[in-house]
Amino acid sequence: METYVIEIVGDMMILRADGGLNTGTASQLSEKISALVAGGVRSIIVDCSQLEVISSLGLSSLLMLHTRIKRVGGEVKLCGLKGSIVQVMHITKLDRIFEFYADIEAARLAFRPKS
Repeated sequence: METYVIEIVGDMMILRADGGLNTGTASQLSEKISALVAGGVRSIIVDCSQLEVISSLGLSSLLMLHTRIKRVGGEVKLCGLKGSIVQVMHITKLDRIFEFYADIEAARLAFRPKS
């Protein structure tokens, strides 16, 4: 089953992608993100450690997420990428758009203000 579990802490949202990001789930992601961005979320971490499959529509939804959050001065970081998902990100050159981190905590730390 493909689900998205959302955790919100202040203006940061942590999204866990389980299973696949494809035709059936990309629209769910877009709807949730739109509502949350309208509600003030500016920092998004997408935990891809349980992501097994990503389609072209899934890639498109990540790009739309990036565009929406950037318009409001926010940022999206991806973490836990593995195997073929990493290869897809490199082939599509999405590794130039998104920052990748080993895990949620590393991504969380990357949002800390630089002193």
